[in-house]
Amino acid sequence: MTGSKDDDHTIRLAEHLAFSRSFQPLFNEGMALVDETAVYLDSDGRTDAKALSRLAATLYAAESMRLTTRLMQVASWLLLQRAANQGDMSRAQVEAEKVKVRLEGLGSAKDSPQYGELPEAFRGLVERALRLERRIAMLDREIYGDVSRENTDGNNPVGEQINLLKTAFHG
Repeated sequence: MTGSKDDDHTIRLAEHLAFSRSFQPLFNEGMALVDETAVYLDSDGRTDAKALSRLAATLYAAESMRLTTRLMQVASWLLLQRAANQGDMSRAQVEAEKVKVRLEGLGSAKDSPQYGELPEAFRGLVERALRLERRIAMLDREIYGDVSRENTDGNNPVGEQINLLKTAFHG
């Protein structure tokens, strides 16, 4: 064995999962969480948010933005993998498109003093989204490597807004 990458015949379980039928339950879980979150935020979430203190309501708004952004990124990754599984995209095409997907880049407000004031159902959605994002990020690293995905133009509008909110309410 020469040790070159071309000689590596290691079976990568994560890659096998992402490019096989066993991927479907993960895809279904992710898309169901996206749907469940959308329904909550458009119905009970609106009612729940009205009952919060001003600081908790601000935190809820910021965390809602993080949650929806996180789930959009997760859904994008899942859709790219499904396209690869179905032969609609080559691995090279998926790799070229997935540089736009940001996993594990948003953080969370779980350490905020007001986090416990947020509705339990909302916190549950946040926790599930974080766990799913971590699982997918691990799969992504296993399949594609730990490639830095820095934004080429340096702009992250959602991140900038979150930082502004943090600055305004946390000193």
